[in-house]
Amino acid sequence: MHADGSEAINIDYRTRITVEEVNAIRKAMGWSQDNPEQLQSALHGSAFVVAAYGEEGAIGMARLIWDGGSGASIPGVLINPDYRNQGIENEMIIKLLDYLREKLKPGFTFQVDIKAFGYQETMYENLGFQVSASDRRGVPMHVCMENQNELT
Repeated sequence: MHADGSEAINIDYRTRITVEEVNAIRKAMGWSQDNPEQLQSALHGSAFVVAAYGEEGAIGMARLIWDGGSGASIPGVLINPDYRNQGIENEMIIKLLDYLREKLKPGFTFQVDIKAFGYQETMYENLGFQVSASDRRGVPMHVCMENQNELT
């Protein structure tokens, strides 16, 4: 039991998660479902994946994209809203960073970029991430591309 009277939950961290489980987490977050083929490619192409499982199944996941050199990215941390602010997101990020630390050779440095949503910003800063100064790191930008060909 926690100091606030809530029950401690048992979390099992794994390095695999299914497409269906990721989409179930996305649904719980109120997000759209990813195309299963595209999501499978994203999971397969990740350098490292960590998933959090509670008693009822997958409740969170994070993945690392790394080129093997100096660039790494954590494109997002998904967590069922019922499990936010319980340290699960922190633990998943720590596991991703630990994976990279194991790969860090003498003389190597690399930058890890992460996308922080409003409630995550302070949490990530507490893990050592810094808000990027646009004059030093540029302004994050993106373009959304989609192919909506109609099938006849």
